[in-house]
Amino acid sequence: MNGNDKNPVTVIGLGAMGSALARALVAAGHPTTVWNRTPGKAPEGANETATAAEAVAASPLTVLCVLDYPVAQDVAKWADWAGRTLVNLTNGTPQQADAMADWAAERGADYLDGGIMAVPPGIGTPHAMLLYSGSRTAFDQAEPVLSTFGAANYVGAEPGRAAMFDLALLTGMYGMFAGFVQAAAFVRKQATATELTELLVPWLAAMSGLLPDLARRVDSGDHTTDVDSPLGMQAAAFPNLAAACRANGVSPELLAPLAALVDRAVAAGHANTELSSLVDLL
Repeated sequence: MNGNDKNPVTVIGLGAMGSALARALVAAGHPTTVWNRTPGKAPEGANETATAAEAVAASPLTVLCVLDYPVAQDVAKWADWAGRTLVNLTNGTPQQADAMADWAAERGADYLDGGIMAVPPGIGTPHAMLLYSGSRTAFDQAEPVLSTFGAANYVGAEPGRAAMFDLALLTGMYGMFAGFVQAAAFVRKQATATELTELLVPWLAAMSGLLPDLARRVDSGDHTTDVDSPLGMQAAAFPNLAAACRANGVSPELLAPLAALVDRAVAAGHANTELSSLVDLL
């Protein structure tokens, strides 16, 4: 690729996400070739081929977005990848990404693995963020195309790093959602979830400001300097949270694992440490 944002691009896989990727490319003016196991799903303006091999041959850059890595390899094995770039946006593990990178290298392809931090309607909007790892050269050449999908973030040369950060960000997201679900269940008899959210959103935004300090503590290993909310104090609050839930007829099961971890830390002599010390226990 030469940096021209009108270069041809191929998309393999036309599920909800793959279709969104293809539509974004068409809207940006890229000659877009697509292939899907079930034919007839090509978005308007895209050229649908009969085989995956034909689709790969049509463009120097192919974006692969299918159900999982076994499907990705099963689909990709039929094509000639020599001298081409494969951007794999299939969700998987870092280990799967590393293996796929080796597979691509054996076939003469430049390889980027990616993580999509967006839902399909967000693709092509400022709200989408995508993570990429692998060949830096391939990323630099493909970035004008990849930026069509959303903010393109290169996170390192090791192929599995994008998948690692993808899963880590999802872990943080699900932790937030778990907190919301537990809190909404707790207040449900006395307040609406909408009322809760009006208070919860700014509170979580304020609490997120503590994360950089916790991150510095994790990286440095210093969990004892200038501690404002020691684990011992937080451990004392968890029984109240659980008791209040039960009094409202609500299971505290989403809180229970964190409470158990905090109790384990206190029992191990970490009562005066910051929350960041829990990372070491995990």
